[in-house]
Amino acid sequence: MSTPLTDLESEALKLPLKERARLADHLLASVHADPEVDEAWAAEVQRRIAAVEAGASLVDAESVFARARQTLA
Repeated sequence: MSTPLTDLESEALKLPLKERARLADHLLASVHADPEVDEAWAAEVQRRIAAVEAGASLVDAESVFARARQTLA
């Protein structure tokens, strides 16, 4: 016996990847809506953009993870 939730889940899983991701983002945002957190993230994004524009050096994720593995080994 199916429920509305399982029916909805089944239909959602038929969506193309980008549409599923968009739906997931919307659903998560509706569950975790907290204006203070959103403001803090927006401020952090602006801080990081300003740092990059000011010439901060960037390190790719692969290098960061390799260094972390080396440190933890």
